[in-house]
Amino acid sequence: MGDHVVSLRPRPLWGTFPSPPDTYGRSLLDLPLEVWRPRGECRLLIHAGIHGEEPETTYALSRALRQLPEAPEHVAVILAANPDGLIRGTRGNARGVDLNRNFPSRDWKALPVTHRSTLEDESDIILRSGDAPASEPETLALLDLIADLTPRAVVALHAPLGCIDDANVSPLGKRLSDRTGMPLVSDVGYPTPGSFGSWGSDNGVAVVTYEFPREATEVLMRDHVPVLVELLLDPGI
Repeated sequence: MGDHVVSLRPRPLWGTFPSPPDTYGRSLLDLPLEVWRPRGECRLLIHAGIHGEEPETTYALSRALRQLPEAPEHVAVILAANPDGLIRGTRGNARGVDLNRNFPSRDWKALPVTHRSTLEDESDIILRSGDAPASEPETLALLDLIADLTPRAVVALHAPLGCIDDANVSPLGKRLSDRTGMPLVSDVGYPTPGSFGSWGSDNGVAVVTYEFPREATEVLMRDHVPVLVELLLDPGI
């Protein structure tokens, strides 16, 4: 963390955002894909809600952003990379594509994608990886935005594995692991072809996946919003 001190907004103002977002694309259902751009050089991009069944990521990042007095200086923020999935409560987008298997990585495959309802269930709920790599407007828009912002790193918020997944075991990953007390791992233990992290590895984009643990919403807000506020104020990279 840097030595500068930033005063957060008073609690009564946390119901609104300190600044308006830009639109970087449209979803399949024609919803705006919104990004809060940094005031200066983009050193870090944080995105949440790429899986619509993980709304706690959007809520936590939103609450952190709403505490700031203005847009972050060096961090871009996407609260909902999959707004259609969030409003429908589905993991995939409106076409049934798991966006985190739709990125144009070398290992992308046009195969069914399965997921679990809970960690104890079998992985038997079927989605798709798309008709082609980056076939979905949400994926294409995010790739174009990253090319425009050229962040030094990206933090992708997910749930509920309770770990910091960082293939590079970077200082940023170590910082988040130390701050949250969650283990730092170099992979999640199963193949993720076409994932955002796989694409990042192929293209020299440093990706840290911040997996919230399986906890009650208010516990997550208590434990992880302060970490996100710190990251927004000082990405440390």
